[in-house]
Parts: sequence; structure tokens; C-alpha cells
Amino acid sequence: MDSILDIARWQFGITTVYHFLFVPLTIGLTALVAVLETCWLRAKSPERKQEWLRLTKFFAKLFLINFALGLVTGIVQEFQFGMNWSDYSRFVGDVFGAPLAVEALLAFFLESTFLGLWIFGWDRLPRGLHAACMWLVHLGTLASAWFILAANSWMQHPVGYAYDEATGRAELTDFWAVMFNKVQLATFPHVILASYMTAALFVAGICGWRYWRDAEDRQLYRRGMRFGSVIAIVAFVGVGVTGDVQGKVMTEVQPMKMAAAEALWDTSDTCAPFSVLTIGTRDGKHKKWALEVPCVLSFLATGHFDQKVEGINQLRETYQSTYGSDPGAAYYSPDDYTPIIPITYWSFRWMMGLGAASAAGGALLLWLTRKGRVPPYRWIGPLALSLPVMALAGNSVGWIFTEMGRQPWVVFGLMTTRNAVSPGVSVPEAWISVIALTLLYGVLAVIEVGLLIKVAKAGAPPFEEPPSPRLGDKPADGPLTFAY
Repeated sequence: MDSILDIARWQFGITTVYHFLFVPLTIGLTALVAVLETCWLRAKSPERKQEWLRLTKFFAKLFLINFALGLVTGIVQEFQFGMNWSDYSRFVGDVFGAPLAVEALLAFFLESTFLGLWIFGWDRLPRGLHAACMWLVHLGTLASAWFILAANSWMQHPVGYAYDEATGRAELTDFWAVMFNKVQLATFPHVILASYMTAALFVAGICGWRYWRDAEDRQLYRRGMRFGSVIAIVAFVGVGVTGDVQGKVMTEVQPMKMAAAEALWDTSDTCAPFSVLTIGTRDGKHKKWALEVPCVLSFLATGHFDQKVEGINQLRETYQSTYGSDPGAAYYSPDDYTPIIPITYWSFRWMMGLGAASAAGGALLLWLTRKGRVPPYRWIGPLALSLPVMALAGNSVGWIFTEMGRQPWVVFGLMTTRNAVSPGVSVPEAWISVIALTLLYGVLAVIEVGLLIKVAKAGAPPFEEPPSPRLGDKPADGPLTFAY
């Protein structure tokens, strides 16, 4: 890598993919911890109440570790815009300013305020109000995801703006058009349901591992394993439905991305097949052998089994006619307008394959523990631990596909990635920043994994009945104490 563009792209890719490992867990675990605490409040049996409370505090502690590390790694994302992507920041600043400001002022403060009340309020808030705090934290994460995804969706399908030729900037003209962009309406439920699925598999995986190791509390972890598996399977169905909707919207606004996902070089006039596996030439432009399912791509792209799907070569000609031969228009050549096909092709398949495999693993755990069974199989622990890993990897490759499939555009149809990089940053400066951030994130990864393993090994805390204060009661004297 000998150019600012190469280094800046690698840095943004490393830090963003790393940060996104925390995002689905944070969104999903806020919901699951709220559900667990609600189950504790509603349970009638003393035994059930003890189990739900222990699971609540166990996964709340794991969530707080993930939330803290996610917060730290997320701060870097905004600094990168001014550091390596100043021309991009200048171009989109007026559009991005509103949603990102609202995200920080409204969503993040909603999360942090009620999370603080939840952490320190076990012995000061009525139980129902305490549980409501975690539900409000979850609403904050949903709001945060909405505003950030609205900004990203604008990059995929710019709407609600006007281009000012004098300043060379896109200026916001319709805030609500940006908030309710058709790409946003498809992407948001898909991302949120994937987060629920990932967090549920995290719960099922940790409980499955503890079930394998801890004979004394096996019934507790069996309940948590089944709880997570059920939610993961339901969420997986939602991920599939919303993914289908997202694919059709993607074909409408970014047809090149769909063609690249299938390595479809020439337009298929009717009944385009879906490639399960293709072996092609070294340049990726011709296939030698393919395992295909007839007509499925047409349905994924258009909703009809007999509709044509445009190919890469024809779309390239259309883009060249529409956008011209901008010297900065493509990553490899001045008028290519195509993403890197092997990355889009394989990331699309890994996204679907890892998601389906992790959901199937959750279904297997559910089947093995049906009707009160306690299976003795030693491979349950390793299987359970693999599920959240596969789910997180599926989320990551899904975002890689989303962002790489848009290339060479950083804002589709308006600004190319080559034209978005900072002009005043030198190669040594860029290398220093990417090495420093990669090493820092490596250290944070060791800390994160170490803390998660330590808490998981300790297991769910023993049952201890928390106070049940009422509104208006005078709290006990003494400083606020951290609940964990």
C-alpha cells in the first residue's frame, strides 16, 4: 500500500468492522436483559424467579463490558472523517450534521442516563421502574441505530439534498426524506433483527458452555440456552424476510451491487439463476463451472421468477454514459465503475451461510433439550460457543458486502471514494495512524475477551433477593454503589 487512498481504506475498514462487533451485541443484549428482568418480575414460582434474576444479572454484566468497549471504539469513527476523509466530510457535512447531532444529543444521552439509573438503582427504584429503565436504554439504542443508519442509507441512495456548485457541497433540503429513505426503511429492521439474533445466540452460547461445564446449575443454564435459541430462530426468520425486501430495494437503487453479488457479467433477460457456488477464471469475468438454482436470482432481485436482471457489463456502459470517465470514478481504472467482484460475491454468501448455520445450531440445541431432556453430549459446549462467533462474523461480512458493493462510490452517484480522501495527509502520517489504531484495538480486544471469559467462567451470581423500595421511600444512607 503506497497511496493515501489504500491506507485510509484499510484503516477505516479495520476500525469500523472491529467497532461493529460490539454494535449488534449492545442493541440485542439491552432487549434481552430487559426481557429477562421482566420475566423475573412476572414469574410466580420462587424457583423461576431465582433463575430469571440470576440470568438477568449474569448477562447484564457481560453487556456492560461490551457496552464500555463499544463506546470507546465508536468514538474513533467520527475522528476518522476529519483525519483521512476531510473532502468527504466537507461534502456531506450539512446532510450528516443533523442526524448525527440528534443521535448524540437524544439517543446516546437516553441510553447513558437510564443505563446509569439501572446500574445504581437496584436498591433505590421500585422494581417495575427499574426494569423500565432498561427498556428505555433499549429504545435509546434503537434510536441511535436509526439515525446512524439513516446517514449510511443516504450514502447508498442520496435523497433530500441539493448540490451547491459554488461550495461543492451537498446541502440538506428535506430532513424527513433522509430519515425515511427507502433504503433506510429496509435496512433498519434487517440490522435490528440481526442484532436480536446475534445477542440471543450469545446468550444461548454462553449458557450452553456453562451447561457443559457446570453440573450444579445445569437446569439454570438449560433454561437460558433454550431462551436464547428460541429468540434466535424467530429473529432469523425476520432477518430472512427483511433481507429479501432489502435485496429488492438494493436492485432498484444500486443494480451494480446485486450484479456484483452474483458475479453476473451479462444481463439475463429472463429467469436469472442464483449461483450457490461458481468457479471462474482468474480475472473473475468468466465462469468455468457453477452450481446454480434456476430463476431464484430473478425473484431475489425483482420479486418475479421471470424478470431480467442487469449484468455488470451492461451496467458499466450505463454508468459510463451517465457519469462519464471521471479520473477518480473508480478504484482501478478511470471508467470501470465496478466493485471488487470476488469480495462482493463471497461476502454475500458468507453472510447468508453463517447466519443460516448459526440459526441451525440454535435449533439443534433447542431440539436436544426438548421435553426437559438434559443431554450428556460433550460437544454441546464447543457447539454453543461457536454460535455467537458465527453470528458476529455473519454481521461483519454483511457490512463488508454493503460497503464494498457500493464501490467505487462513497456517496452513490455523487462522490467517488478516490475523491473523498484527505488531500493534506502524507503517507507516513497515514501509516502511523493505521498502525497505532490497529495496535490499540488489538489491546482492547485482549481486554474485552479476557473480561468476558472471566465473567463467563465465574457463572451466574448466587441468588440474592434485591430490595423492593417504593416511590417516596427514603433511600438507605450511604454512597451509590455499583451493582456488580
